[in-house]
Amino acid sequence: MKIKSVRARVFEWKGKTVPPQGNFCSNAMDLVYVQSPHASLPPEGVLPVLGRPGGVATESMSTFRFHSWTVVEIETDDGIIGLGNVALAPAIAKAIIDQYLTPLVLGQDPWDYEYLWQRMYRATHAWGRKGVTMAAISAIDLAIWDILGKSVNKPVFKLLGGRTKEKIPVYYSKLYRTDIRAMQDEAQKYMDEGFTMFKSRFGYGPAHGTKGVAENLKAVEAIREVIGYDNDLMLECYMGWNLEYAKRMLPKLEKFQPRWVEEPVIADDIDGYAELNQLTSIPISGGEHEFSLYGFKQLLDKKAVSVVQYDTNRVGGITAAHKINALCEAYSVPVIPHAGQMHNYHLTMSTLASPMSEYFPMFDVEVGNELFYYIFEGEPVAENGFIQLSDNKPGLGLTMKTEFLDQFNIIG
Repeated sequence: MKIKSVRARVFEWKGKTVPPQGNFCSNAMDLVYVQSPHASLPPEGVLPVLGRPGGVATESMSTFRFHSWTVVEIETDDGIIGLGNVALAPAIAKAIIDQYLTPLVLGQDPWDYEYLWQRMYRATHAWGRKGVTMAAISAIDLAIWDILGKSVNKPVFKLLGGRTKEKIPVYYSKLYRTDIRAMQDEAQKYMDEGFTMFKSRFGYGPAHGTKGVAENLKAVEAIREVIGYDNDLMLECYMGWNLEYAKRMLPKLEKFQPRWVEEPVIADDIDGYAELNQLTSIPISGGEHEFSLYGFKQLLDKKAVSVVQYDTNRVGGITAAHKINALCEAYSVPVIPHAGQMHNYHLTMSTLASPMSEYFPMFDVEVGNELFYYIFEGEPVAENGFIQLSDNKPGLGLTMKTEFLDQFNIIG
């Protein structure tokens, strides 16, 4: 069996979208203020920046979008087609795949996946290593593993070690910071559907001053009022805080007993993560924006995170993620991949290092993560807070969805 062709296509959504509300999640850009010399008042829903007269905080998440996705199809000479995907900078990822990665895998045996992975990683190392290049490598690797599973009529998790769980516990992850009453209603709805774990986002960070602190605490308290303390609550910053602000916030959050606080500072501030992870009883999580085995070793060596949250379509695919799982197991640090999605579920099912998964229901296109469910068919639907992977669906278990094709511009 040899790889005959590689096709990368960018799917640009042109259908209906729901605008995200302002401050639905803090963000690294929040610290970069908007210079508004002609505006005396901040935009609606944006808190003024204390100590900065006339300045307003950048509420970047209100316009945050990634409404496109790259799909990779690799075909072998015996007609098997494997599917991979990449969501980071899709047009750039496609160019990397077309110009640099495809020549490295054409004509090769997909079963030599480690060799192919090393070829891609080392050939692009001088200018790649992390970010979009690693995400592009991930897409190729995912398609290769899809081929391997299909070639032996086995799901990918069976190739990785098999079933380690009867089914996968999942946490509901779409509690964006919105109207307090709406958040409470949403939490109640999904608690009634059997979920026992929930993740919410902080809407405010350092640029929003003490009023933002109060808003953050008010939202956490409101969710706890609904779900109680018998259910898990995770809290996400999405890199929207800095070290000083996080050091002030974490002690205030202890009484709410969060299972973790996620990405409190930018991903490069490993020492900041390490300091915070030793500061309070609240575990610090991260890794969604880490891209290499070596990077995760640094995080673990420094005890910078208590939960690892890679995404398989960013860290180099299944070939790399499988190694990260083994590394985390050796450090006794749990792996809970970012975003759910089938490429992550197979890793979670096949290792005891991963106790559960993130989960989003299919909903209207808003930020962009939702596009996965409009492009691919086969994603499991949660029942009573669990998802199940079939023993009888070979490969990743995904096919291309045709229902929404007319809602995309397809490039390539």
